[in-house]
Formats: sequence, C-alpha cells, structure tokens
Amino acid sequence: MQISVLGAGAWGTAAAIAFAARHSVRLWARDEAQVAQMQTQRENQRYLPGCPFPDSLEIHSNLTAAIANAELLILATPLAGLRPLLERLQQQYSTTSTGSAMPPFIWLCKGLEAATGKLPHQLVAEVFSAHPRQAAAHAYGALTGPSFALEVARGLPTALTLASPDMAFATQFAHALHGGHVRIYANDDLIGAEVGGAAKNIMAIATGVSDGLGLGNNARAALITRGLVEITRFGTALGAHRDTFTGLTGLGDLILTCTGDLSRNRRVGLLLAEGRTLADIQSSLGHVAEGISTAREVAQRAADMGVNMPITTAVAQLLAGKASPRETVQQLMARDAGPE
Repeated sequence: MQISVLGAGAWGTAAAIAFAARHSVRLWARDEAQVAQMQTQRENQRYLPGCPFPDSLEIHSNLTAAIANAELLILATPLAGLRPLLERLQQQYSTTSTGSAMPPFIWLCKGLEAATGKLPHQLVAEVFSAHPRQAAAHAYGALTGPSFALEVARGLPTALTLASPDMAFATQFAHALHGGHVRIYANDDLIGAEVGGAAKNIMAIATGVSDGLGLGNNARAALITRGLVEITRFGTALGAHRDTFTGLTGLGDLILTCTGDLSRNRRVGLLLAEGRTLADIQSSLGHVAEGISTAREVAQRAADMGVNMPITTAVAQLLAGKASPRETVQQLMARDAGPE
C-alpha cells in the first residue's frame, strides 16, 4: 500500500518508520531545512534523534509529490495544525485535473481545538461540509492508544486502536497496518477514542504535579482512578460508549501517560511542581504538550454541558495561573466526600 505520512514530528516520524517495514511510505514536512537534514542524515534529529530511517522511506517537502497515488494519508500534525492541513488537502484534491476525491485518511493528533473545543472528527466534518462530493467519498478515522513515539520507532511492542464510525473502514485499515511490533485493533467508537486520547493528557499533568510535590503512590493511584471516572463521564455525555474507556484508548493511554517518563504532559506537571512558569516550561519542552490547551477546552465544554470534572477544572485553573500547585491539591482534597 502507498502511504503518505503528513507531518514529521516525533509521532509522524515514528509511524513512518514503523509502517515502512511493510508498505511504501513517504514522509512529508513543510520545513525544507528539516527535510534536507532528514534526507542527508536519514533520521529526524530534531524530534526523534537516534532512530534511523529504513532505506525505503522517502522524504518530501513538496506536498503534491508526497501524496501522489497515495492509498492512505496519515495526518500527523499537532491538533493546531489539523484544520489548516485538511483545508490544504481539500484544495489540493479539488483542483486536480481529474477532480479526484481524497483517499482514505487517519489522524494521529489528540485533543480539542483551542477556542472551539471541537474534537478532530468535528473539524473534519466542518472542513468538508462545503464540499459534499469530497465528503461523501472519503473514509476516515483516528489511530490512537498508549504509545510513545520513541518506543514505536525503536521497534518495541505497541498496541493501538484504529477508530472510525465506519467499522468496515476501521477493520480494513487496521488489518493493513497491523504487523511487526505494532498490533492494531478496530473500533467504531470514534468519539470515545478521541475523548480518551485528549483528556488523559490533563490527568497526566495532574499526576505530574502530584509526583513533583512528593505526594506518593496513593495520591497518584487516586488521581488516575478518579481521572478515568471524569473522562468516562465526559465522553458518555458526548455520545461515547462506556466500554471504550476501559480499553486501550481509555485506561491504557491514561496509565501510560500518567506514569511514563517519556510523557510530555506529565513532564509539564513535574515542572509546575518545581515552581517553573508555564511559558518557561513550554519553551523548554521542544514538543507540543496537548494537555495544556486541552484542559481549558475540556473544562469549558464540561461546564457548558453540566458535567462534573473537578480534576480537569483544577488543572485548568492551575495552568491559567489562578492557583499554585499546592493550592490546587488542597482544593481537590477539601471537596465534600461523596459516593464512589
């Protein structure tokens, strides 16, 4: 299968490396200097150093060349770049000589769009709403689950979920991408998969703060467990299936992100506990930590729907500078007791 991975951050690069073992893969980046470096060095020194590219992996800075004859597009930008990339692709395919529709595509990003609070599939629907022929022709989904890019690129065992409202699509492409060290399950609960992938980053910031303050394993376990309750509560209010949150895209992703040393969002919490400013933390990370913007959007959307999410609200207030890490913990502990 001809696959085009669009976006050469850590996760896009890792996906390209993994899938190049069984498919013909092109990796596209808009930064020509980065592309030149990757072509010369045969690794992504900026985002994934020490992970060499397979000889078969092609690197492109020209989008037209990168997507030529693609049978599957993998959109690997951060969430903030998803809408612009979708709009560019829509224009690219609508202006071709044949007027061909976009091939099937999946996205890797997790979160809610800043300012709108929309999940990725809602952005897809919005971008294609003015182009019914294109919208009717394409199939899509999200590839998500507990996965650190570095471990995927190094060939360590990983289990993921390909979620789509079209189960036939999810099954077909999960089977096509499955293999080697990457195991992929099909799921038709796209909302649940997206919510789990987005909200777990908020809980990772919370557990990072807890660990950074030295509050112990009991506190971490409580945050993860009650965090899962909040995620499930929010997801089912949006129409997700409750069972999804006990699977890879719920509990699995939550545990990994809250406890793994490679978690950028957990790192944010750890640094906040040290007294570092958010601006300094974001500057030092070198990567996007989606939980920072997602906390604000989830807290607002949950409030609008009347969904109780105390951990999420506390993290949003902490990130907004309305409370210190210790004050945030004290506020959570001071809440009235209730039934589990």
